[in-house]
Formats: sequence, structure tokens, C-alpha cells
Amino acid sequence: MGHSGELGSVGWMVVSLRRAKDLIATASFFISFFLLIGVFVAFQWLDQSILASNWLRNLFRTIGSSQRYLLECPAGKDPGLCAVAPAPVVQTFRPGPACPDYFRWIHEDLRPWKRSGITREMVESGQRLSHFRLVILDGKAYVETYRRSFQTRDLFTIWGILQLLQWYPGQIPDLDLMFNCEDVPVVQTRNFGDKGLVPPPVFHYCGDDATHDVVFPDWSFWGWPEVNIKPWVPLLEDLSAGNGRIKWKDRDPTAYWRGNPGLPHRQELVKSLMPSHHFWPISADTKCPSIKFAVDWGNTHPQKAQEIGKAGSGFIMNDLKMENVYDYMFHSLTEYAKLLKYKPTIPTNAKQVCLGSMACPQRGRAQQFLNESMVKHARDEGPCALLPPDPAAIESLMTSKNESVKQVHEWEQEAWKKQKMTT
Repeated sequence: MGHSGELGSVGWMVVSLRRAKDLIATASFFISFFLLIGVFVAFQWLDQSILASNWLRNLFRTIGSSQRYLLECPAGKDPGLCAVAPAPVVQTFRPGPACPDYFRWIHEDLRPWKRSGITREMVESGQRLSHFRLVILDGKAYVETYRRSFQTRDLFTIWGILQLLQWYPGQIPDLDLMFNCEDVPVVQTRNFGDKGLVPPPVFHYCGDDATHDVVFPDWSFWGWPEVNIKPWVPLLEDLSAGNGRIKWKDRDPTAYWRGNPGLPHRQELVKSLMPSHHFWPISADTKCPSIKFAVDWGNTHPQKAQEIGKAGSGFIMNDLKMENVYDYMFHSLTEYAKLLKYKPTIPTNAKQVCLGSMACPQRGRAQQFLNESMVKHARDEGPCALLPPDPAAIESLMTSKNESVKQVHEWEQEAWKKQKMTT
């Protein structure tokens, strides 16, 4: 993914070129936080759930491998206008292998609307909770903005969706959704489900057991310029290089946190990870003592701590690669679109968005990250096959997770008691 400080040297019109013989596999899946106390690992995806759907049994249609995308910002041309792209050449591919197990959370996120379906009124009732509305019609994206988001979250979120349209051109169904760009879940279960009401479907970066937000990959997969967090693919390369720079036994036995510690919902982002296997759980109510215990435990159990670190890093490098991020987005939006009981239309105040209209007006690091994270070609195979709903598997996972967290909490309590007795 070439680096360019000036997007004017690369182009905003979709063109056909001969594709390079070997595709470079990209590596990636909520960086809004770095966790794991010396054992903790950096990982990028704000979500409570991390996801799944049914097997794709039919042949999957996608763009041929000769299609390449370039981005240019011609001088004197209004960057807010979207050019008409040529019709893609369609080839046929079978579905890919089965999706990772964590994709099953997609079904859980959409469960509130499985029986009722989703009406236009339900979608529009979520406007007060949302920053923008996204409509996709015939492969084109339209956005109606309601309020400004923090920093460039909305810009990079929409950019990510445009990349999905490039990655699987012509395969994203028509849809209409609301999106919230804040850190805290907004669709409270107590206001809807507990009263027998159907909640508004609002997509969001995070969620928890007390909310109905539909979890979606966060903006920072495509970059977070304000804090200089690179797009996920080059960031993974940096993480991999960093892991190999210093041997485990030579590392500083200190815990580091990067993120907002005042948000308890951060803990809900690790639903796809197993405590004491991929990471060390920290108590939200007693963060500092809990972190100290984790550091002490890691220093007295270096072999086990290293195993946890390796397992967490392996999960990120293998299960959270960028192909999986796009497949998650694909299945989440496809399953959501199946629930719509109306034909989406373009809102009165919506504007079409495209590569040029989003990237060309930007400058500096924002422009650089948009360029670096841009999909350069359509994928030459179908998405992974989404597994069917399995509530029992989800329940078993949560039971194991809770038991593991409980065990760590008991160890903490015992350590604190011993400390009090000796002081």
C-alpha cells in the first residue's frame, strides 16, 4: 500500500489495469486499546461482540482480478463530486473457508430484530442516537450527517465502508442504517427489551450486555491520524517487528495502558478473547490493585505469562487480519440488510460519498492514512462462509470466560488478604 504525501499523484477514478501476478496478503481485527500487563497485546476493534452468520452455499460473484483502483484529485475539479464508475467485469467464485468462530456474535447483535424485522420507522427512531445515516443503493454510498463526531471518526468509518464496496464490488446489498461514533454504547436494553419494545438498530464501535448496539469495526482500522496510529496493515507489521526486537525475558516487567481508562465498556471489547489464555482480565472496580496483581503474577509466573502473550499475539495476527475485518463487515451488513422490510431510498439531505469526495479535501496525516489504507483491487475470491447461529456455543464461551475471570478475581482477593496480614 504505497505511501504518498500528495494524493494528487494517484487517482480518484476507478480504472482497469493489468493486475500484478501475485497479490500481497494483508494482515489485520477493536486499536482503541492496548491491554495485557506486560502480557497485554495491542489490538484494534471496539466491540462487545465479535461476530457470525449462515453458510454461503451458492456460488459467490465478485469482480475479476484485472480490476485495479487508483485515486486522483484533478486540479480544478470539485472534490465533492463523485465520478461515474464503469460497470465491473463479473467472475464467479465459490465461498471461502468457514469464518472464525467469533463471527457468531453477528447473530447475537441482530437477535432483537430477528422476529420483527426492521422497518423504516425503527431505523429513523435511532436518529437522535446517531452521528450519521448511511444508505447503500446499487453499490453506491450516500451519507446524511446529523452531528459532528469526535476528531475524524466518521471520516475514517465511512472510508472503511467505501473500501468494503471496493473489496467486494457489487456484492453489498441495498441497506439503510444509523451509526454512532462515540465510545459508550447508547441503545440501553432497559429502555426497550425489558419493556417489550423493539430497540432502534444503531451501529457502533462497542457494546455490552446491557445494550443493543450493533457492533462494527472501529475507525482506527483505517488509521487514527490525531494520535498517529497507522492503518491496521502497516501497524500489524510494526507490532510484529516490535515483538521480535526484544526477547520476552529481557523485557521491562511493567504494565502500560494506552486509551481512556474511564470507559468500563472497553472491557466488553474482548468478548472474542479468552481470559487467562489470550489476555489477563482486570477488574473494572479496582483497576490499580488489579493491574498491580497482574504485573506481580506475570513476574512470578514468567512461562505462563509468555504463553498468554503469545496466544494473544497469535490471535491478533491470524484471526484479526484485514481480510477478516472486511468479511465481518460484509456479513454484518448482509445479515442486517436481510432484516429490512422496506426498500431503502436516498434521504433528502444525503450526499453521495466516494473515494475522491472523502480523500481529496484532506491534508497531512489524514490524507496519508486514507491513501495507505485504500483497497487497491477487488478480492479474487468470496468471503468466508458464515456459520449459523449457535446460542449454546455462545453461552458456553461466556460461561468459560466468566469462570476464568472469577478465578483470577479469587487469586487477587487471596493476595490482598495476605498483603494486609503482613502489613
